[in-house]
Amino acid sequence: MGKTEKYDHMKLIRQYAGGHKHLITLGRFLAAISAVMTLIPYYLMWKIIRVAVNGENLGSITAYAIVAVALIVGALLVYIAALLCTHISAFRVQANMRCSLMRRIITLPLGVFDEDGTGKIRRIVNDSTAATETYIAHTLADKTVAAITPVGLLVLVFAFNWKIGLICMIPAVIGFCCMMSMMGKNMQQKMKEYQDALETMSSEATEYVRGVPVVKTFGQTVHSFKRFKDCIDGYGKWTTEYTLMLRFPMMGFMTCINAIFVFLVIASYIFTRNGVDNATILNIMYYIIITPLVTVALTKIAYSGEAEMNLIDALKRVDKIMEIEPLGEGNSNERPTDFGIEVKNVSYRYKDATRNALDNVSFSIKQGEHVALVGPSGSGKTTMAELLVRFFDVAEGEICIGGVNVKDMPSSYLMEQVSFVFQDSRLIKKSILENVRMGKPDATEDEVLEALKKAQCMDIIEKLPDGVNTVIGEKGTYLSGGEQQRITIARAVLKDAPILILDEATAFADPDNETKVQAAFDEMSKDKTLIMIAHRLSTVKNADKIFVMDDGKCVESGKHDELIAANGLYKRMFEEYSKSVEWKVGA
Repeated sequence: MGKTEKYDHMKLIRQYAGGHKHLITLGRFLAAISAVMTLIPYYLMWKIIRVAVNGENLGSITAYAIVAVALIVGALLVYIAALLCTHISAFRVQANMRCSLMRRIITLPLGVFDEDGTGKIRRIVNDSTAATETYIAHTLADKTVAAITPVGLLVLVFAFNWKIGLICMIPAVIGFCCMMSMMGKNMQQKMKEYQDALETMSSEATEYVRGVPVVKTFGQTVHSFKRFKDCIDGYGKWTTEYTLMLRFPMMGFMTCINAIFVFLVIASYIFTRNGVDNATILNIMYYIIITPLVTVALTKIAYSGEAEMNLIDALKRVDKIMEIEPLGEGNSNERPTDFGIEVKNVSYRYKDATRNALDNVSFSIKQGEHVALVGPSGSGKTTMAELLVRFFDVAEGEICIGGVNVKDMPSSYLMEQVSFVFQDSRLIKKSILENVRMGKPDATEDEVLEALKKAQCMDIIEKLPDGVNTVIGEKGTYLSGGEQQRITIARAVLKDAPILILDEATAFADPDNETKVQAAFDEMSKDKTLIMIAHRLSTVKNADKIFVMDDGKCVESGKHDELIAANGLYKRMFEEYSKSVEWKVGA
């Protein structure tokens, strides 16, 4: 119920279940046995009522009752065994699915996380696998029961008095038609739209929370995060329209499945107006007991259909992650002759974008040169830096280090040659020692301490309760943005790669931290090929070369004095920056 596309979700589930797939089949079989065992006592109840109405062989009532109770208890035990099977297989499926996802995620280019957002990917890993586990553990057994029970009920309803049974089934049929109208061809698409809306809100909420310090500092409202507000408003509008669309079918379904008893009263009136006999009384009493089961069965069918659509949507989202191809692994034995960088006619466009983020960009950087990428927001500076370390692969052109295309280098080797420090520093909930050691996993504690000293971090270490072994985020131990930045720099210092990329690395540092960060940069950039991305143009005045980006193109290049003399974009940007620095309240 609810499967509107040819999507074999059970085949995919069995693949993830591995050796536990037979438990799924066993669980469904036991659930079916339980459903049959649950229906048999209703036949025995009819016999008990018949004996009671006719007043014959009253002693048999006890025997019927004992068998009925035994069957109900047995059905419960069998159903528990079915749930045990489905739960064990569900946990295995969820574990295998998450492991498969994480194995795929760690092979994906880092740019995927910029494009899709960590909130969206995290929700797929957590919620989509959880939806699969819930479906297998609970809904699969219920769905089997929901499939068997209506068949058995039809037999019970029509077996004793088909005329009364037929009248009682009229509202059930109408209710079933209402349910099918809700589960039409658009239902799976609506489920996708619903999950898309939740996914977008999750991603935007993550970005909003990260920006709360800025909102509070500048007294902004939620309107400053237009995308977040728009996705909430859009979700509210969608749910309202969807609810209104289902209003009448849902009202019809709920009214009909709860109106079966009313039709039983009508049937009772029709068949008793000309007199009452024992057989009629027997049938009416029996149908009073049996007809409420029809309501329960239809409700279970409706819920199992919704759960299946939710499962299909979850599995398709998992498939989307699994279908993302990792970047091709370079297998060339050729190694760079030096650590100069050459960018040749590079173009790149983000997924779903309407224009190129970079358009036919070319420039070269000699080994040991300190260069800067500057330009307005959205000009392609960060994209260029990410392409250098293969967060993405270029759409056109090539990027070479020492004459070797980065695509031809093994990713592990490329990562060894490049260190990068971004403005949004990330530390894991481990000790300072382990965070820094990520740059060089086999480093000794003395090497880590030396890297921390070069990164101007010793004042941080001295104030922490356990020094370098202090766990960040534990027992209220937290670092400021500037302090986190310096720990990240220590990681890059320890790695000691010949190429260093700094992307707005002092953007969130306070004046004191900025001085120490700049001192750390001076120390770590000695004899390195350095690429700086900066909006604070005062920090790049002494660069060996400055590349000015605008609208995805490199429009100017040269030293600071040369660019000022050229009277182009760089000069205008520098003048605007100088005015902003000199601005004072009341000036």
